[in-house]
Amino acid sequence: MIYFMEFFYFRQITTKHQNMLKLNKLHHVAIICKNYQLSKEFYTNVLGFTILQEIYRKERDSYKLDLCLNGTYIIELFSFPNPPQRPSRPEALGLRHLAFEVDDIEENVKILQDKNVNVEPIRMDPHTGKKFTFFADPDNLPLEIYEN
Repeated sequence: MIYFMEFFYFRQITTKHQNMLKLNKLHHVAIICKNYQLSKEFYTNVLGFTILQEIYRKERDSYKLDLCLNGTYIIELFSFPNPPQRPSRPEALGLRHLAFEVDDIEENVKILQDKNVNVEPIRMDPHTGKKFTFFADPDNLPLEIYEN
């Protein structure tokens, strides 16, 4: 019976995808922050994102900051009054972390450390042999850099 269920599941995921969405790529990630100015500073002056557009929505007492990485729109940074906390550790259901590709991990770790960002020790991915490490944004959202 278990063999049949495993075969059935495998057959389901390997059959031709009919009537599936035709997704092109990830468009953006939306992040809600507690301290808008601190997060804006972190994402622009520490991580190097550029501002595409910044909007203050008076009726919501909220900012929306559209951020680009190498000319590509990738992050919406929102502020809301008194947003509830979302647990990150221990690992919780939902978004685990955001990962950014870098060419030289040691160089980028030094840049982060020079900007007073705490960075975990560099590790090696046992499956790819690539180096990676984690750090956090001002709201403790786990961020990863992964060497290309």
